Amino acid sequence: MKHSEFLKKNKRIYFTGVLFFALILSGAAGLIYKIINPSFLAFEKVSKETYIQKEDLGTIENGIHIATGFKDDKSLPLVIASCTPCHSAKLVTQNRATKAGWTGIIKWMQDTQNLWDLGDNEDLITEYLAKNYGPEEKGRRTNLTNIEWYDLED
Repeated sequence: MKHSEFLKKNKRIYFTGVLFFALILSGAAGLIYKIINPSFLAFEKVSKETYIQKEDLGTIENGIHIATGFKDDKSLPLVIASCTPCHSAKLVTQNRATKAGWTGIIKWMQDTQNLWDLGDNEDLITEYLAKNYGPEEKGRRTNLTNIEWYDLED
């Protein structure tokens, strides 16, 4: 059998094989793109960013600075100026530490995160943080009392 006759007889098999290979390649490319860009083909785009209105930047309601969530105190502007250029105020408000603990956190940020020397302001900042975000004795809830326990049966 000649080569041209062989190609004619098997043209459909070649076409199917090439088409299958092309589909596999395009599917793989689509999966790689989906891994790189997870929002591709997402039906609902939800923004998780919150925006503060310009007029709310200095607003304090119920003792809380609206733009940052920090508690109002005399060193609030200093804490805002020192903490929020690098990270969210929520990173501060979710933590609790003593004055020594906050000093240690600041030293760690200076050693590992390129935080600048706070100079005389460091004492004012740690006093504010210890006063407003110090350790709390209370846990998530009080202990349960007057409970009638029972044994589970198999």
